[in-house]
Amino acid sequence: MTRAPVRPELIAWARERAGVRDPGDLQGRFPHLAAWEAGEAQPTLKQLEAFAQAVHVPIGYLFLPEPPQERLPIPDFRTHDGRGVRRASPDLLDMLYACQERQGWYREFALTVRMPEVGFVGSASLDDRPKDVAARMARVLGFDLAARAACRTWEEALRQFIAQADAAGVLVMVSGVVLSNNRRTLNPEEFRGFALADARAPLVFINGADTKSGQMFTLAHELAHLWLGASALSDASAAPLNGYRREEVWCNAVAAELLVPLDALRPVIAPLEPLDDAMQRLSRQFKVSTLVVLRRLYDVGALDRAAFDRAWVQERERLRELAGASAGGGDFYRTTLSRVSRRFARALVESTLEGQTLYRDAFRMLGVKKTETFNNIGREVGVMG
Repeated sequence: MTRAPVRPELIAWARERAGVRDPGDLQGRFPHLAAWEAGEAQPTLKQLEAFAQAVHVPIGYLFLPEPPQERLPIPDFRTHDGRGVRRASPDLLDMLYACQERQGWYREFALTVRMPEVGFVGSASLDDRPKDVAARMARVLGFDLAARAACRTWEEALRQFIAQADAAGVLVMVSGVVLSNNRRTLNPEEFRGFALADARAPLVFINGADTKSGQMFTLAHELAHLWLGASALSDASAAPLNGYRREEVWCNAVAAELLVPLDALRPVIAPLEPLDDAMQRLSRQFKVSTLVVLRRLYDVGALDRAAFDRAWVQERERLRELAGASAGGGDFYRTTLSRVSRRFARALVESTLEGQTLYRDAFRMLGVKKTETFNNIGREVGVMG
């Protein structure tokens, strides 16, 4: 039986890269894993292929003389307890690479059909006041507070926000899993979203495993990165940030002002209202999380820092407890279009039907396997009758 000449440290690196700290966690599928890592035995090629698939690593990496240095292809602004996050998971890397491929395809499509550049990418700088930039963003997006308040649910408000960004020229992709693999759930604790800045194919990815209200803030935050013309990977919440780079602090301030302008907040504050009641009421009115409301109450001076810090910790813990109860299911085609964006899907179907893109490539980028599914997506986006 032929054994694969793989170095033991590559096996251990691949396991740790996948976030599996204890070899025993994979012992059921790979009984000899500990021996492979100790150099006491080598896997067969078939075993190595199964192991590579289990830990989501390209099998070619396992034949290298030493573990590769995997660097994120965009600036990493994630911070955890004041420290930079060192290693990205395979889930995050695969999602980033997939979105880069989609963006590259769409950029070429836009050039082919002579689509003009969008004017807002790179139109702002860190020296601009967040309030002024938020006002410009609201005009470009057609962001209307009254229309948002009229939405019955956070999900409806988020769909409206995504549609506004799509109409402005942004590819907004929302997914809680890697590609279409429901067994590979993305972790909001690792990252909440990223922006890929490009004048013809600006792209925002939102971690759909986060709450709907959390996704709302992430979209606003990543759009602010596009206005700066800067690609970035983020995990920032609505909190006043410590230990983050200036760009993240600025994007947070822009996002908070876009979603809850202080000029709109001041008239609706009831001074004697209990804080919990105020958070729930204002959260429903502005369709943002209660954490964003807390941040804005602090910004407007309705809470001092000590009261804010206490309320923030309590509310964050409450929301974490609620996060376990997530709604599953949903419409398949709506989910698929959400994952790749309607704008991207429409362009890809058009290009494929015109013979400019191979069906094989279109299926891969859409995450579908059947022609019937592809045709139904075409009908959903209005390309096919």
